[in-house]
Amino acid sequence: MDIQHFCHDQHPLVFNKFERRGSPCWACGKLVFGPSYSCIKCTGYYHHKSCAELPRELQHPLHPKHPLILFDESKFYEDEEYSKCKVCKEYREEYTYGCFRCNFNLHNKCAYLPLTLESEVHDHPLTRIWKFMKFTCDLCGKEGDLPFLCAQCNFCIHKTCASSYLRRVKAVRHNHPLHLTYSSLEVPQSDSPFCQLCVRKVDIDYGFYYCSSCDYVAHLDCSMDERNREDINLLELTDGESNELENEDLELDGSVDLATYIVKKINVGEDGIEILTEIKHFSHEHDLKLSDEVENNKKCDGCVRAIFPPFYRCAKCNFFLHKSCIELPRKKRHPLHQHLLTLLAKAPCWSKSFECDACDQLCNGFTYCCEECDFDLDVQCSLILESLSHKGHEHLLHLSTTSYAQNCSSCDYESFHLSTTSYAQNCSSCDSESFQDSERLQDSERFQVLRCITCEFALDFKCATLPLTTRYKQHEHPFTLSYAVEDDSGDYYCDICEEERDPKHWFYYCADCSYPAHPECILGKYPNIKFGGACTFDGHPHPLTIIEKTKDHPECHRCGEPCKEFFYQCAMCNFSFHINCF
Repeated sequence: MDIQHFCHDQHPLVFNKFERRGSPCWACGKLVFGPSYSCIKCTGYYHHKSCAELPRELQHPLHPKHPLILFDESKFYEDEEYSKCKVCKEYREEYTYGCFRCNFNLHNKCAYLPLTLESEVHDHPLTRIWKFMKFTCDLCGKEGDLPFLCAQCNFCIHKTCASSYLRRVKAVRHNHPLHLTYSSLEVPQSDSPFCQLCVRKVDIDYGFYYCSSCDYVAHLDCSMDERNREDINLLELTDGESNELENEDLELDGSVDLATYIVKKINVGEDGIEILTEIKHFSHEHDLKLSDEVENNKKCDGCVRAIFPPFYRCAKCNFFLHKSCIELPRKKRHPLHQHLLTLLAKAPCWSKSFECDACDQLCNGFTYCCEECDFDLDVQCSLILESLSHKGHEHLLHLSTTSYAQNCSSCDYESFHLSTTSYAQNCSSCDSESFQDSERLQDSERFQVLRCITCEFALDFKCATLPLTTRYKQHEHPFTLSYAVEDDSGDYYCDICEEERDPKHWFYYCADCSYPAHPECILGKYPNIKFGGACTFDGHPHPLTIIEKTKDHPECHRCGEPCKEFFYQCAMCNFSFHINCF
């Protein structure tokens, strides 16, 4: 059986009972397997049987004035905006029904959409209304122009909302399943509730996810984001299985040895308390001994912060660990990630360093890692969970994860990582906006800050983990993190770099000397990198030392450019490598 098709008027298309090669269909772009039409003299003109037999003319209720004519969209239009489908608002380079007099186009699949839809979010079948009419979706609260309607409930909804949302979801950051509801009567009416995932208000006149046991409210999109929810089918769970999920005991997961150290020696103090004086930690090859000596300009190999008593040290190496870092759990859950995280002494990558997925800073200390997702948290960021009480702000701060970049009120720096609201925000320590004009980013990106419900103050992880006190080189007094202008002179400068400071931004201050300084000038460009330590690599026979900067700027052995800062150096071979060149 042959047909003469408008797409190829030179030759007829021949019917094939079965197409085995999986060639792309000229009409819809999908691979053809099964009955098809093709040109036996020319290559490329393959069609599904159903696509080849589409009627050339269609009378559609969305455009009753004129008949719609089937044409090849990819050949006819150069302007994609001009040729977008009126239903899906997309340009797909496929067969389209169009009225050229009115610039009205419908993809062939959009023209034959089913009239009724069964949806998980509603108890009754929904009927498609084939008429352009402005309406407000009863689920998401946004406007649309092609509704699905339940006449029995007077319920209108977008097609995407009807097919995208689930009746129940399990959020990583909450123990109980969340139920879809669009009844404000289920929520206490005292105040407008906040989404527990993005820390922004929820309009309870429309749909949201809710846990009545905990009065836990979350936006639809925040709950459905794959990074915020556990990938389990809650509709198939019994109540008993759901309770098992809530009471999951991490100790039962035996994939990693949970012990981080072995006790070698114990002393008993005067009060009868046992003191671990010598241990063997999983992160180091030698035994570590307890010390209470003050060590200047030394950093902990776990959290990469200045060493302070009590801590453990290695008598053979420049290796130190705070007592608190010794006691870190080997495995933990964190609200920023859906999988269990494992404590590693070094990142499992070629450079032995990693970029923290919370604060975006380079670190070569301990990491809480999910190797499956290439996700890393440094020690300080791993300690911040759902909320934070910080001396720099009077109210409690709550973790907000969004698809919009946000600004830190402490440094005014744009946050470039995982988050769960849909608005740009400023960190109140630096007043940096996370993304100009609240521009929406790609779905793969997420950003996080700690937000205040009361006053819109926001703090990114970089500022939230700044040490409250620190020392600077040979300066005799400690510096304290400060949050307010130290005087009203109107002239604000950093006494280290002698450049101007923004008085709204956090800074370090020595009150004894009236000495203010930028955080970066005090802490350095890489505050979470411990320089001077030696690392062994598979690609080199000798240990390499991590160098911050030198006066002579040695030449990189690989690219020939000078190594000005942050590079590896081999003393035995007398050569240097940029980190990216190594």
